[in-house]
Amino acid sequence: MFSTSRARICEGVGTRRNRETAGDIPRTGREAREGGAPDRGSFPGSSTRWFLFRYHNREEGPAGPSARLVSCLVKRPLPFGSGEFLNHPGRLTVPRRGSAPALAQPPGAPGGTGGSGAAPSWAGSPAAMDSDDEMVEEAVEGHLDDDGLPHGFCTVTYSSTDRFEGNFVHGEKNGRGKFFFFDGSTLEGYYVDDALQGQGVYTYEDGGVLQGMYVDGELNGPAQEYDTDGRLIFKGQYKDNIRHGVCWIYYPDGGSLVGEVNEDGEMTGEKIAYVYPDERTALYGKFIDGEMIEGKLATLMSMEEGKPHFELMPGSAVYHFDKSTSSCISTSALLPDPYESERVYVAESLISSAGEGLFSKVAVGPNTVMSFYNGVRITHQEVDSRDWALNGNTLSLDEETVIDVPEPYNHVSKYCASLGHKANHSFTPNCIYDMFVHPRFGPIKCIRTLRAVEADEELTVAYGYDHSPPGKSGPEAPEWYQVELKAFQATQQK
Repeated sequence: MFSTSRARICEGVGTRRNRETAGDIPRTGREAREGGAPDRGSFPGSSTRWFLFRYHNREEGPAGPSARLVSCLVKRPLPFGSGEFLNHPGRLTVPRRGSAPALAQPPGAPGGTGGSGAAPSWAGSPAAMDSDDEMVEEAVEGHLDDDGLPHGFCTVTYSSTDRFEGNFVHGEKNGRGKFFFFDGSTLEGYYVDDALQGQGVYTYEDGGVLQGMYVDGELNGPAQEYDTDGRLIFKGQYKDNIRHGVCWIYYPDGGSLVGEVNEDGEMTGEKIAYVYPDERTALYGKFIDGEMIEGKLATLMSMEEGKPHFELMPGSAVYHFDKSTSSCISTSALLPDPYESERVYVAESLISSAGEGLFSKVAVGPNTVMSFYNGVRITHQEVDSRDWALNGNTLSLDEETVIDVPEPYNHVSKYCASLGHKANHSFTPNCIYDMFVHPRFGPIKCIRTLRAVEADEELTVAYGYDHSPPGKSGPEAPEWYQVELKAFQATQQK
């Protein structure tokens, strides 16, 4: 439960007096490094070992994209004898730029995931897995051949509590098989001579899925990833376990990143584009690890075999990642957002005494992103400590941050980079506040339609101030809101 705060919220979310929506904010730019490059140096030990590389598409974990995580299985040569078998994935978490990747092996994990491992002791005795004499035990349920190796369908359980279920031929995986890892994740596919071949499916512990094509146990070919809700968050190619060629990264809000990744699989280059939710308007140019350094307005004209063709707009302004701070709303406060400019305008509200309002330029359907709500980033404590008169444009972003558009930036002559703060309140709104990862503003809120909207129709949202805060007899809301609430409740009782 949120603490009380004098910023707007959405109904049913906590007790803050902020406008607010629930859910984690996916990160981008400096907050999120998707597709980070793994350390391709050798790991301790010298047997063939599989390691699960988890690329964080969002700093807290992806995204997700939510674009969240991307995984691949990496086989490394290890000279251990016959009957090789693999055990558990190590994890490589790619941190912020500038710090070195660190291998984080789960407790009790002896090694990797998808092909060969060390010579096991199938009867349950310890088997040496690394040059540092790390030991692991396996227990086999199923038929053994004359040499004591699994043969036929068997279940092998390790001391790490991981297990493999599948078909063996004299100790080697052959046929369909599935790993069940201690954290709840799984890896399933078809094995030939102990190596994963063809389509493989890795399912994360939270239900996210990576589907990819394996050749001799390595990701080579097309791959897709889906979040826990089944939404596509990555589509592209892999080569030798690294993203390759033209790749797409999809955000839950409808935006996407596309371009040819660099040799480390990063969305870095001079020909990367952020594509807005209309799948037409784009910012095209230089990106580093998914962060827009210099983008110009472009139009996505066509697609050929997954490769986009963009046409730059002549005379376009230059856009760059420009996340606000507590004191700076934008370094280009009078540079409008090109997507928003095509969809909304500001005019005198049709609501009595409401001042200016936000209107649709075009007729659109439901679930359409119309406008963006950027502002300075302040704390809930700061909002709570001041009068309601200063909180007219505060919107809760998350548990720590409130977005505010204070004087003089509430005037379009001083700030028009985003216009979402101009939408007025209604108890029967046609729009909602929603999460958005913006290529310029970073994590913010957007205004999204709930139903079809006509051209020149005013866009409204429910501010959602807390109607029943603990310890109070009335709503935690400004006076005008309380008056409107009583009038609305009276109409509902008739």
